[in-house]
Amino acid sequence: MIAILKNTKIDFMGKRYFAFTFSSILMIIGLFAIVQIARGTANLGIDFAGGTSVQIRFNENIPLQDVREALTKGGITGFDLQDLPTENKILIRIKKGEQTLGNLSKKIISILSEEYSQNNLVVDSTTEIGPKVGARLRTDAFWAIIAAFIGILIYITVRFQFNFSIGATIATFHDVLAVLGLFYLMGKEINLILISALLMIAGYSLTDTVVVFDRIRENLRTKYKKSIYDIVNLSINEVLSRTIITSLTTFFATFALFIFGGEVIHDFALAIMLGIAIGTYSSMFVASPIVLLLGEGKALRQKLKRK
Repeated sequence: MIAILKNTKIDFMGKRYFAFTFSSILMIIGLFAIVQIARGTANLGIDFAGGTSVQIRFNENIPLQDVREALTKGGITGFDLQDLPTENKILIRIKKGEQTLGNLSKKIISILSEEYSQNNLVVDSTTEIGPKVGARLRTDAFWAIIAAFIGILIYITVRFQFNFSIGATIATFHDVLAVLGLFYLMGKEINLILISALLMIAGYSLTDTVVVFDRIRENLRTKYKKSIYDIVNLSINEVLSRTIITSLTTFFATFALFIFGGEVIHDFALAIMLGIAIGTYSSMFVASPIVLLLGEGKALRQKLKRK
């Protein structure tokens, strides 16, 4: 109903080789990140590396430096602190290898309870994950993503045809790898929250790609005098306004979570925002050009006409 861009005639396919170069770089970074994760050398959260996490709430806000000094004096080392000042909460995390897990959470609570006995300390949550459990979660997360890609391949093959499914699967794989690689470069923690975000990104990217594919299929059936190159370009231009409005709407909603949602979902919102931007780009510059490369000639058009 609202067209912010009308009658555009952008030659998207003419820029496909530049896009392929850029996307190849993103995917290589993502693949490198996967290798580092498998080796355990990335910034893995305690979900994957194993460790202890304790979230504590106080009546009054306490500076992180004071908590750090109290824990160090109590013999705790190798910990990370995260402050949630608006809720007077502090998150304490210790990864495997820093200290033996054992009853580490109880020791942390005991130290802080004694140090801040007048501040009415309340334990919100404690988590202890051994290295074997972390490795199992890492494996399960990998297979969850693989299962998502197989589902996408089957769905697009049934709804369209195999050429389209290859384009959609590669584009979705590209988006997941790109976000994972960027998180690795930024030194962000790789944890189950990020895996959840990656699966959401896969779903969003697929939805955006299907809209473009639907228009390509319609135009292939009706504008049979045009070349496939022109039809793909025309189809992307026809849905460009819709794509931008949808992406911006979702981006602004996620940006609100990023700004106001608090530290707990900060990285989750950041991953979704990156995924929206990359997913919008890939539906036009990755998925559609692959369909063009695989379908140039008469075979794709003739198959659609027979259907």
